[in-house]
Amino acid sequence: MGIQFSVLSSGSTGNATVVTDGQVTLLIDAGFSARRIVELLASREVTGDQLNGILVTHEHSDHIKGIGAVARKFKLPVYANEKTWAAMYKNVGPLPDEQRIVFGTGEARDFGSLHVESFAISHDAAEPVGYCFQDGKEKLSVVTDLGYASDKVKMMISDSDVMVLEANHDIEMLRMGRYPWNIKRRILGDMGHLSNEAAGEVLSELLTGRVKRTYLAHLSREHNMLELAKMSVRGAMEDRGCFYKDSEFRLCETYYDRATPWDKVGEP
Repeated sequence: MGIQFSVLSSGSTGNATVVTDGQVTLLIDAGFSARRIVELLASREVTGDQLNGILVTHEHSDHIKGIGAVARKFKLPVYANEKTWAAMYKNVGPLPDEQRIVFGTGEARDFGSLHVESFAISHDAAEPVGYCFQDGKEKLSVVTDLGYASDKVKMMISDSDVMVLEANHDIEMLRMGRYPWNIKRRILGDMGHLSNEAAGEVLSELLTGRVKRTYLAHLSREHNMLELAKMSVRGAMEDRGCFYKDSEFRLCETYYDRATPWDKVGEP
């Protein structure tokens, strides 16, 4: 079967992604109520009983809002590093010890035949991470909520077949927007969010590898638009001499209010 995934929803109102290899099915974050998570999963014909665990990227509410309720409802283990557990402990609520699993930053774990590795990213959270998923043949990387992509991050995701990468904002829209300056400064900073141009810069360095598709994620509803994000990312890539044919590489959309179709990572 290979690795398949769907970005169930992505944006400042909530985030969740489901990844499966046919034997193991994992949820990355659960930034909605349990009811909404169940609805989003159902839209991809997945039930909560089919999940094998929840991986946490960081403790911000748009990533963990429903984690406790979903974990209790379906008796799921939750995986996060120690600092993230400490930061989200009260918001997740009571869970048996056997459902609280420490998954250290930089650690790798095997979930059946699905190999998962976490890696550090730069964001204003306790110890935020991205995740890579491999099955020996294919690789999916999920990395959002980062102020910039370090060399280590780029190394971790460089040999991906498919990526989910943040393209949070258009810089000028953010600068002209209604947010107070301290919030704008946070978003624009190294511990904030990746802009369209920054995402394009990252991709211009990685497109020489095997990546076939990149899903632009965590788009701001205030300071970005889907078509603008795709146009700006592509423009930033071309400005750096990185040109491509749509038959060779595609920029794909994610949505704040619905799931993306299933993507089979190994397919062209």
